[in-house]
Amino acid sequence: MRGLLILSLLALTSWSSVNADLDWWQTASVYQVYPRSWMDSDGDGIGDIPGIESKLEYLVDTGIDTFWMSPVYESPMVDFGYDISNFTSIDSIFGTMDDFDNLVATAKSLGLKVIMDLVPNHSSDEHEWFIKSLAGIDPYTDYYIWHNGTELENGTITRPNNWISYFGGYAWTWSSERQAYYYHKFTEEQPDLNYRNELVVQEMKDIIEFWLDRGVDGFRVDAVDTLFEDETYPDEPLSGLTDDPTDYDYTLHYYTMAQDETYEMVTQWRTLLDDYAFKTDNVTRIMMMETYENVTQVMKFYDAGAHFPFNFFLIMNVNGSNTASEIKELAIDEWLDNLPDNVTSDWVIGNHDRKRVATRYSSEQVDAMNMINHLLPGVSVTYYGEEIGMENLWISWEDTQDPWACNQDEDTYELYSRDPNRTPMQWDATTSAGFSTNESTWLPVHSNYLTLNLAAQMEAEVSHYKVYKALISLRQESVIQEGSVNVQLLTDNVMAFSRELDGSDPVIVVTNFANNTETVSLDVFENASDNMVVSIASINSELTEGTAVSRSSVEISALSGIVLRSGTDSGANAILSSAFFTLLMAVLARSIRC
Repeated sequence: MRGLLILSLLALTSWSSVNADLDWWQTASVYQVYPRSWMDSDGDGIGDIPGIESKLEYLVDTGIDTFWMSPVYESPMVDFGYDISNFTSIDSIFGTMDDFDNLVATAKSLGLKVIMDLVPNHSSDEHEWFIKSLAGIDPYTDYYIWHNGTELENGTITRPNNWISYFGGYAWTWSSERQAYYYHKFTEEQPDLNYRNELVVQEMKDIIEFWLDRGVDGFRVDAVDTLFEDETYPDEPLSGLTDDPTDYDYTLHYYTMAQDETYEMVTQWRTLLDDYAFKTDNVTRIMMMETYENVTQVMKFYDAGAHFPFNFFLIMNVNGSNTASEIKELAIDEWLDNLPDNVTSDWVIGNHDRKRVATRYSSEQVDAMNMINHLLPGVSVTYYGEEIGMENLWISWEDTQDPWACNQDEDTYELYSRDPNRTPMQWDATTSAGFSTNESTWLPVHSNYLTLNLAAQMEAEVSHYKVYKALISLRQESVIQEGSVNVQLLTDNVMAFSRELDGSDPVIVVTNFANNTETVSLDVFENASDNMVVSIASINSELTEGTAVSRSSVEISALSGIVLRSGTDSGANAILSSAFFTLLMAVLARSIRC
């Protein structure tokens, strides 16, 4: 019976939704899971790997095909897993290696790709390598960046230079045991590895292969632009932005970020991934690069072999205070105009280090921002909770966990804390938003969970989640996967873009960044039909799904977005086909599970 149903659905779907010439990752909808906050399976108030596994069917039902986990390695948790004491072990907070293997196996059975967070720049100071390096035990002596310091005229030994830690304070810490300074870009408990040591290079390659052998499909590479520093250790020039020599913004980081050798290391890792695929199953394993450098430096990661560097321009360059004109210029055009030929783009509007979309922009703009994120060409990346419009939560000084904030004082910690955007996932209106059976969670649950939660949005007639799911479904169509893009500014407050492909119904996305309704003409999109239909609309849009509009005059509500298709039968068929595709994927997934 199941086979007949699948065949029947296939017969009904005659559209081309997946281009065989595109590799799996080039059309991926990536979902970031922050393990501590996604699902707690054992009631200790902290999310874990079995919790993640228990919610994988939700990702499949939503249309997600790839998920990336923030670190679950063994760690003292000074920086919540980004301080790793064993790169090939799972921290007991999250579970066991058997739990990890079960997670990967379940993901594979559901057709999901699994991306690990690779943290190559540094280890924990509790790692065996650092303990032995501290003691001067070969071959670990030079696994980290050690310096004897600078001798002053009075004989005092001081720091080698003025380099500053990203979390504030000097980036050099004195070791009385070794009688030398060690360098740490982040906290002093996170000493930087020395990639000019070939033994370190090989150690990290072995770690990559270890996780590939366990079934992961790729890596999100953390803080990749910090891998190398100028080995002559010059002072960095002053920025003039602050007089505080311990503030990260005190200097311009010319000698500690995006050095040429960084790109060479990325090339080596790409070679490793390609060789691994060649000698196993010919399925691509990918690298996604975290980098906050300028556009020139970011694009160099493509040339180095990264499948894509994260595009943070919609996070870093603009926010809800910007006009459509500024968003187009500073975020979208800045990226697309500098993109190398024949590469795959990506779009990111949220992550664990930045304020949530509903807070950085506004709750009304969640749907419009998701439209931009998922319908521009390339990979889309979602931070957990953005699909339901989760909001930042104010966290008291007493409840603050983030080391960056804890390094400050009670008057300034809020400027630095990332805790507000890391609160537990709001699944439903039960205890702790369905995240945990424990009323006490590692970070407080947002008080709005009683009304803002996934279960409520699944039941509602219109909701952020239903808009999000429709967008993910639309991403399966060839016009989104392969079509050209044409971004236009219609007024200073309204931006629109089209996705067009020969033989496919065009898709027009219109977004209004003003606090008032705007009337615009879409005549600039010459291939669009004179009469169109709203296929997806923000929950605050006066124009709702199925509403007919004229290309020459469209009234778009304040802070909203709409997706338009042709008003002809082909447009209706495209929308219907998209729905059939979602149903087909759900049936296929359940068929695989059974």
